[in-house]
Amino acid sequence: MKEENNHYVVATAAIMRGDKFLIVRRSKKETAMAGLWGFPGGKLNLNDYIHRPKNTSQHWHHILDHLVMRECAEEVGIQIRNISYIKNLVFIRPDNIPTIVISFAADYAGGGIKLGDEIIDFAWVDLAEARRYELIEGLYDELVLAYHIKQEKPKKLQNQNAKYCMQFDAN
Repeated sequence: MKEENNHYVVATAAIMRGDKFLIVRRSKKETAMAGLWGFPGGKLNLNDYIHRPKNTSQHWHHILDHLVMRECAEEVGIQIRNISYIKNLVFIRPDNIPTIVISFAADYAGGGIKLGDEIIDFAWVDLAEARRYELIEGLYDELVLAYHIKQEKPKKLQNQNAKYCMQFDAN
């Protein structure tokens, strides 16, 4: 495979509990966005699907949903449900690896916060409180979109594609 075709695929979750969202501070040792506040999430790997039964003769469905559920359990020790698509973006990491990020909104489903190695702090914040944190660029806009998706309130979206949200309940 040509190197220019290699990308990381990352899924993140804006997790809502009541009217607050979970944000996490990335370790200062991280290659990308070290020390900034973001959402739990992580990279897709072959083990996220290769041992699962296929949904068709050739395809696995909802793998990103399972990825973000796994990452939330590993990074912060909690379970999520009612996963909805927010948006996607692409950036090139400082180590020159192109990265596709798919952001989801989700509801808190249980568990107590237990930080993994990549996360050094966490906070449950509402939209006003989130502004006081050094968030990853664009993350506040994702919080607003996630809030509206979870509240099912009409809104003007900067990205009109975000109105087509795939709903998935893990339970």
